[in-house]
Formats: sequence, C-alpha cells, structure tokens
Amino acid sequence: MKALLYRPRGVTFGERSYIHRPYSISGRNRVKIGKRTVIGSGLHIQAITNYAGVDYQPLVEIGDDVYIGSNAYFTAIDKISIGDGSVLSEQVYITDEFHGMDPHAGLIMRQPLTSKGPVTVGRGCFLGFRASIMPGVALGDHCIVGANSTVTHSFPAYSMVGGSPARLLKQYSAEARAWLPAENH
Repeated sequence: MKALLYRPRGVTFGERSYIHRPYSISGRNRVKIGKRTVIGSGLHIQAITNYAGVDYQPLVEIGDDVYIGSNAYFTAIDKISIGDGSVLSEQVYITDEFHGMDPHAGLIMRQPLTSKGPVTVGRGCFLGFRASIMPGVALGDHCIVGANSTVTHSFPAYSMVGGSPARLLKQYSAEARAWLPAENH
C-alpha cells in the first residue's frame, strides 16, 4: 500500500517536504515547514488565532531536514520553532500556551489562554517518544530529551535531559568526544 503524502494548502512548504495523512492543522497560514522535512501521520497543529474573545499571532516554524514521527501534537498562541536537522519521535507534544486557571474567572474553557513565552528547539536535537516540551522552554542545539520526559525549563546546547520534570543528565564534551555525567561539568 502506497503512503498518502500531502502538502496542505495554506501551509508554507519548502521543496521535498510533506506530511503523511491523516493530519489536522488549524491556522494553516501561521505554519511554515522547511525543505526536505518529513512529518508522520496523525499530526495535529493548532496555531490558535482567537480563543475566548482574545486574538493571538501564533507561528509554528519547522526547519529544514526535520523528521517528526506519527501523532505529534503542537499548540501555539506565540511561537514554536524547531531547528534544522532535529528528530522528534512519535507522540511528541509541544505547547507554548496553557488555559487560564483563575477559580474566580468562570469556566476554564472560557478563560483566555496565556503563555510563558515561545518554545525553541535548537538544531540537531532529538526528542524521545512521548516527550513534552512546555511553554517558555528553549533547548540549545544538539540537545537530547529522553522518552516520556516533560521539559519545563530551558537547557543549554549539548544537554541530555530526562524525567518528569526533566533534569540535566549528561552534557557532551567536545574535548572528550563523549557524553559525560552532569556532575562533571
């Protein structure tokens, strides 16, 4: 059986990039995908331009030569940026927003969305199976995030993180050409 590949209208695509069907993308004109990027089936992107009467200016940018596994889920009211050459395993979740949780402001689903800032995944990063990247997180280039990890704060380039919440496990040493335990840095 031949795979169903697609380039949805309204989404900005670089050459030789495609998404496997099925997929769901809202705010398509707020999504940009670079060159030679492959995205697995079940993709869900919400670039939210209006919620609970508030207007937003989201942007989801996926770089060149990126691989995103099946069932990835991204929600944005600000900006999500995925660097060139990154690999995101299956069921990765990235969000730059969360629901208002004021107990005195009425129903949660009717409160405006808020953000702690954009999410940036650097170049050449690897996000393991079911990794979650939360609002305001910046991962430097060549970071590795372990499977089932929840990243709630930023990490510098060449960090290996894991857990929930994620903590620094190792850092890559160019001098030793190896990943060394974090306590050595």
